[in-house]
Amino acid sequence: MRRIIISLITASALGLASWYTLNPAPATSQVAAVLRKLVKTPPNLPDQPDEWRGRIDYGKLDQQFAALTRRSEMAGLAVAIVEDGELRFVHSYGVVDRSTDVPVTNNTVFRWASVSKTVAGTLAASMASEGAVDLNKPVSSWHSSLRLPDGAESRISFAQLLAQQTGLTKNAYDERLEDGQDPRVIRASLAEAPLQCTPGTCHTYQNLAFDTASEILAKAGKRSYPDLVSERFFLPLGMTSANYGMAGLTGAKDWARPHSGRSVRTLKESYWRVPAAAGVESNIVDFSRWLQATMGERPDVLPASTLRLAQAPRVNTARIYGGELRQANSDTHYGLGWRSFTYDGRQFIGHSGAVDGYRATLIFEPATRTGVVAMWNSNWGTPFRIPFAVFDSYHQRTDSRWLELND
Repeated sequence: MRRIIISLITASALGLASWYTLNPAPATSQVAAVLRKLVKTPPNLPDQPDEWRGRIDYGKLDQQFAALTRRSEMAGLAVAIVEDGELRFVHSYGVVDRSTDVPVTNNTVFRWASVSKTVAGTLAASMASEGAVDLNKPVSSWHSSLRLPDGAESRISFAQLLAQQTGLTKNAYDERLEDGQDPRVIRASLAEAPLQCTPGTCHTYQNLAFDTASEILAKAGKRSYPDLVSERFFLPLGMTSANYGMAGLTGAKDWARPHSGRSVRTLKESYWRVPAAAGVESNIVDFSRWLQATMGERPDVLPASTLRLAQAPRVNTARIYGGELRQANSDTHYGLGWRSFTYDGRQFIGHSGAVDGYRATLIFEPATRTGVVAMWNSNWGTPFRIPFAVFDSYHQRTDSRWLELND
């Protein structure tokens, strides 16, 4: 019965979204606002030890996650694990705010940071599959605010933009965004920015340039970028906590405050103003829904052909992460807002992200339909090891030490 009700609500969501496609859309989507109230989180989440079943040693991981969160560098943590295509584990740890000790729950909203890029790349692939955008057309054909040195915006394609092939030095002019400047003004000034390579010939990670996608997709979809994402992805997937903008976080009943060590940080709007690059927030349950959908478990919303187009490797990159994690991965590539790499001889797909006071990661193994999402409200990078510990457990590695930390 629950599946029938959810299907009816989803159909209503898509019907209303289609109506607004044929009629003038409101400035802020009434469709999204109404349907978020209709779709409820299913009560049967695997959030208790007696529900954690599978190849993975969930009991051991639970103890390690709890120990990790007790560290002084941490505040709160939420983790979800999909094993063989099914959600098998959801749990939360620590506090939303060290000054109040209010605990994190499965409803606590965190920021996705740069995992948001997976949404932009997938949306572009979806709209390209429908003929709404041409990934091979030059960026300049969309008359966006982006300007590159020597007019390179007329030579690189939309796909190359999404694959981070602008040629700009890494994170070009992010400091201007953090100083409060208008992203469109900054994008225009990138014409004077230094280049790392000839545009289109290498991978150089960007936020401001990447967010040109929010302009292009909004023009193609004839509505705001956040509304497009909500109507096409978040609502059909039942992701009712997923949102864009600072108000989407602070307006939630239960949201994690940003921390650096034991100190609560002041929220800044900077990276919310580049929504395609770093604008999403949600609770861990909805993050796991996005994980499952992008693993291919929701072909009614994200067909396999769309996912292949979005996730296919397009350009080589440097190894990801730092320290031991950097040494453990190889064969690294970037697609349309998606990373891929090899670990322990196996291929993985995903993305991670960081903004001040928050970290997030989404990684899955296509061959086993197993994946992990985690979010935490601190600047500590060690929890990026969590997915690797999970995959080692799935593959029964006895020498895994990713979460055995020394003081």
